[in-house]
Amino acid sequence: MILSNLTLMAMTGAAPPLPDAAIVMQGDRIVWAGARTALPAEYHKGDHIDLGGRLVTPGLIDCHTHVVFGGNRATEFEMRLEGASYEDIARGGGGIMSTVTATRATSEEALIEQALPRVDAMIAEGVTLLEIKSGYGLDQETELRMLRAARAVAEHRPIRICTSFLGAHALPPEYAENADAYIDEVCIPTLQAAHAEGLVDAVDGFCENIAFDTTQIARVFDAAHALDLPIKLHAEQLSHQGGTALAAAHGALSADHLEYATEKDAKAMAAADMVAVILPGAFYTLRERQKPPVETFRAMGVPMAISTDCNPGSSPMTSLLLAMNMACTLFRMTPAEALAGVTCHAAQALGQSNAGKIATGCHADLAIWDVTHPAELAYHIGFNPLHARVFGGQLEGPGA
Repeated sequence: MILSNLTLMAMTGAAPPLPDAAIVMQGDRIVWAGARTALPAEYHKGDHIDLGGRLVTPGLIDCHTHVVFGGNRATEFEMRLEGASYEDIARGGGGIMSTVTATRATSEEALIEQALPRVDAMIAEGVTLLEIKSGYGLDQETELRMLRAARAVAEHRPIRICTSFLGAHALPPEYAENADAYIDEVCIPTLQAAHAEGLVDAVDGFCENIAFDTTQIARVFDAAHALDLPIKLHAEQLSHQGGTALAAAHGALSADHLEYATEKDAKAMAAADMVAVILPGAFYTLRERQKPPVETFRAMGVPMAISTDCNPGSSPMTSLLLAMNMACTLFRMTPAEALAGVTCHAAQALGQSNAGKIATGCHADLAIWDVTHPAELAYHIGFNPLHARVFGGQLEGPGA
C-alpha cells in the first residue's frame, strides 16, 4: 500500500513537515517514506491512496496508563473539592486502596469489558500503542489477573499493548506498617510468577512518602534486573524522595510525574539517557502547584514524553490530545515537544525502537489528520481532528 499526496511528520529528527510526500507499506512494516518526487520507480505502479495533502504522523503512543481497574473514585473527586488532600484520602483508606478493593472483586472478563471503552476512546484519537500497568491487586492472584486482562485488550482491539508490573504501587492493609515484608513476600514473588507466565514487559514502582522508599524500590529493581526486565519509576510526584536518582543509577527507561525533580535529578537522567514522562492530567486533577521542571529538562537535553496517566483516581482521562494541550498550556511545552512526547519520546520511554516514527522497518502504524499544521494537534481543546488510522499496515476509517 502506498499513501501519497500527504504532509509527512516522520519524527525521526528536527525536520519540519514535508509536503507532497509518500509512505510505502508492505505487510505490517514501513518500507519507504519521503518526498513523492523521490519515490523509487519500483513503487510507481503500486496501490496509491491519495490523502489530499493531509498530515500524517506516527500512530500516537500513550506510554503511562492504569487503564485496567475495577470501580471508580468519583466520590473522592468530591472529597478533594471539599478540601481533602490526596495524602489525606490515601491515609484514610481511600485512594489507591479503594481501587484495590474494587479490583480484587472484579473478574478478568469484567476487567477487560470495563477497560475496552477507555481503550476505544484512545484508539479514536489515533493511539496505536498503549502501556498498561498492574498495581491495583497488591496480591498475586489479582496482579496476575490484571496483567492477563491487559494482554487480552490486544485480542479485542487493534492496538499494541505493553504491560508494566506495578506491584510496588501501595501497601495493602494486610501488610500495614510492614512494607519490607510486602516487598519480599508478595511483590517480588508475584513479579517472578508474572514473568514466568510471559505477562511483563517492564517493571514499575511508586517511590513516595505514601508508598515505598528508595531502599524498598531498589530491591524490586534488583529483582527486575535478575529477570532481564527494563525498569521505570513513579518519582518525585508529591515530594522529593530520591526516586529519580535511584532510577537513573539503575538504568531506567523513564521516571514519571517528576513535579519535585531537581536540576541534579535532570543531570542524572540525561547521563542515563532516560525519558521524563510528563503527566499533566494528574497535576490538573489533584490541583497541584509544583510543576515539573520542563525548562531544566529541555536545557539538559532530557527527552520528554506525555501521557494521559489514565487511572480512576488522580487522572480519569483518556484523551492524549488533551494531555498534549495541557502539557503546553500548564507546563509551557511547545507543540513540537508535545508531538514528540506522544510519538518518538513515548516510544523511547517504553523501549520500543520500531514505534513512534515513520521510517524503514518500523511498524506501519500511522495517524492521518485533518489539520494543516502539526501544532493544531496540541492547540485544539476537546476536538478530535483524526481522519483515519493505519494499524499494522491496514487503513481504518475513510478510504479503507
